[in-house]
Amino acid sequence: MEISIFGLGYVGCVSLGCLANNGHRVVGVDVVDIKVDLINSGKPTIIEKDIDAIIEKSFNEGKINATKDFRKAVESTDVSIICVGTPSSAEGHLDLTYIFNTAAQIGEVLKNKKGFHTIAIRSTVMPGTNEKYGKIVEEISGKKRNEDFAVVSNPEFLREGTAVKDYYNPPVTVLGSDSEKGLDMMESLYKELNGPIEKVGIKVAEMIKYVNNSFHALKITFANEVGNICKKLNIDSHEVMRLFGMDKQLNISTYYFKPGFAYGGSCLPKDLKALQTLSHDYYLDTPVLNSIDKSNSFQKELALNLIESKNKKRILILGISFKPGTDDLRYSPIIDVIQSLSGKGYDVKIIDKNVHLSKLVGKNKSFIMEKLPHIAKLLTTDIQQALSWAEIIVFTNKEKEFSKLNIDDEKIIIDLAHIEEYMNHQKYNGLNW
Repeated sequence: MEISIFGLGYVGCVSLGCLANNGHRVVGVDVVDIKVDLINSGKPTIIEKDIDAIIEKSFNEGKINATKDFRKAVESTDVSIICVGTPSSAEGHLDLTYIFNTAAQIGEVLKNKKGFHTIAIRSTVMPGTNEKYGKIVEEISGKKRNEDFAVVSNPEFLREGTAVKDYYNPPVTVLGSDSEKGLDMMESLYKELNGPIEKVGIKVAEMIKYVNNSFHALKITFANEVGNICKKLNIDSHEVMRLFGMDKQLNISTYYFKPGFAYGGSCLPKDLKALQTLSHDYYLDTPVLNSIDKSNSFQKELALNLIESKNKKRILILGISFKPGTDDLRYSPIIDVIQSLSGKGYDVKIIDKNVHLSKLVGKNKSFIMEKLPHIAKLLTTDIQQALSWAEIIVFTNKEKEFSKLNIDDEKIIIDLAHIEEYMNHQKYNGLNW
């Protein structure tokens, strides 16, 4: 099948590579020159396990390319998959400008394009977006929805760090549309995936990602609060939550039930805020949802207070991205801690092998430059020198090499990630265990 993908960020890049790996011909569309250039040189736009090899292989086989020319991309393909960003506004609503820009662009091309065209919205959008998207395409193209084109809501469930594995092994593939032809087209596209395909109502498909991510955010903060209480009572919080997670009948999933640091990333904070804003718009009171971000912010304060309580000035942060195996800095919780420490006169150094300022683009780059404009002065690659220099060593995630360091007994360890290898260190401090 001939496919065009709008947006070459995390979801778009992984989708481009995996679809091509399954035998399809895929063209990526993006407004950022460096992303287009990377794909056209056989390189991914992101740091993600396995995607570099997939992109290189597919490029060498002539199955992928990228362009800024949306007209050429739509004219040469049967399916357009929308993976552009949907950032939060200051009030918590989603900014759907990029989404509706693609609707206008595709509508322009469909004016003169023959044949049926399927549009799949993979980006996370609020209920009602699919309907509005279709109206924009109709108005601009002069074509009729479900006769000349279809709009399918197809939310993604990819976790950064395991996105390729998640793509091929989804818990469920959700398809929502009022077009059977569009649904059949997308179902055939995903027939190689190892997981069920669910055809549901459009608004159900649009809503499920917010429910999923808000619940994931709830699980993390719930486990953190349990951990905080357990520490006060000198109880092993990880042992408590291990037992809690054994109940598969009621508790369902153990993935997020790990006491530790605050959650971050581009999805959980944004989608939780969007769901809160949605309930507010309908004058609904959602006290649990409204408490999640407050609890998450408290977890960052707890980490900051723990660091400050040691009365040392030289702080080494091991890991600044919001999780291991990625260069995504958006809403990484440790950034707020670093920002506070720097503002209070602490001397901070950061080591993260995945973060290279010269390779950061788009929202990822603008976010870190807004939060830590002086980050270039903080990053270092000499881990031995940094370990020797530091008085306090803060572990924020579980990069493999972080568990194998030789740390002197006089150094203070503050562990936000539950790295068991250091728990017998003379000056070890767990966040809430």
